[in-house]
Amino acid sequence: MDSRPPVHTARNHSISPKIVLTPDSFKGSLSAKEVAHAMATGIQRVLPDADIIELPIADGGEGTIDALLGAAGRDYLVRVRSASGAPATARVAILEDGTGVLEVAAIVGITDPDGMSVPLRSRTTLGVGDGIRALLDKGVKRIYVGLGGSSTSDGGAGMIAALGARFVDATGDALAPLPEHLHRVHHVDVSGLDTRLAQTEIVLLCDVRNSLTGPEGAAAIFGPQKGGEPEDLLEIDAAISHYAASLEQAFGSSAAEQEGAGAAGGLGFAFILLGASARNGATVVLDAQDFDNIISDAHWHITGEGRSDLQSICGKAPSIAAQRASRAGVLTTLVSGSVDPAAMRELADRFAGCFSVAPGPISLKLAIQNAANFIADATEQLARLRFAPTPGSGAANS
Repeated sequence: MDSRPPVHTARNHSISPKIVLTPDSFKGSLSAKEVAHAMATGIQRVLPDADIIELPIADGGEGTIDALLGAAGRDYLVRVRSASGAPATARVAILEDGTGVLEVAAIVGITDPDGMSVPLRSRTTLGVGDGIRALLDKGVKRIYVGLGGSSTSDGGAGMIAALGARFVDATGDALAPLPEHLHRVHHVDVSGLDTRLAQTEIVLLCDVRNSLTGPEGAAAIFGPQKGGEPEDLLEIDAAISHYAASLEQAFGSSAAEQEGAGAAGGLGFAFILLGASARNGATVVLDAQDFDNIISDAHWHITGEGRSDLQSICGKAPSIAAQRASRAGVLTTLVSGSVDPAAMRELADRFAGCFSVAPGPISLKLAIQNAANFIADATEQLARLRFAPTPGSGAANS
């Protein structure tokens, strides 16, 4: 007699497996929603009757609004300024419970060619303050701020200025809130800050723990990926350190050394001084989607992201989803655009299989152009491995 435990697979045609899909976006290629749909397409080729639940997720960066709106709410377009200071529009949202949602990436994102066209020392977060004001104008009393994906490194000076603060130099002249001017800040006047902020709860959705300045600060760690040159980054770091001391004096509190102060080019620092708290973005999104209840009776869980490496297990959305699925006794497979071989051992401790969708050595351009097809093909093959009848068994036609 076979004493092995029963396996819920497509070999038993009385069972339609429940499969939960929670990908993050493949940045520069597909949104999380598009990735989830591509995964579902591949699985349906093998299991047309499977119960597939698509739950696109995010951890505070690109796609956070979409992920949270999946739990009900409404989005709006509001007028803001881009990282270059040019007029622009950005999408914000108000959830069913009245919570506002703002994505920094949607306003001063690193994928915005206009904002990236100016030097890092000239980029501003004025637009983030514009977005906060727009939500306050709609009467919200709590705001989720997704901090991922910024192109800026101004210590939040622009955001604070848009909300009513003034920066002045030693002669009393006003200063534009740009990194290139922050070394001249002599005094910060916060008496004009929007009074509605005092009655508003701000929650930062973030997984970055860096302090504001220094070797592990915003400019040093994240500046290079934003196009900052080494000599510029040293000057920006020094300027932000100088400005930060003045801003802390104006608020009568300190924040530069706190975890997360360096998030989004130092926006975390300015928000902390405004009284913001921080939560893991993926946790907020998964809670809003009722993930624990949905995963409880699933047969399989697939997640993924554009690139998986050692950072993936440090609070990133796929890792958080895998941890919670594991608590429910559900295995998680990671399907990403690329997987760093140097991180495979650590990733294997979290995921039941880690796979890149690339079919072989290909250019990044080709990978981006064909991402949906590659994802569908990869998940099709994984579904065959996980559920399909053994070739030659005859079960496929039974």
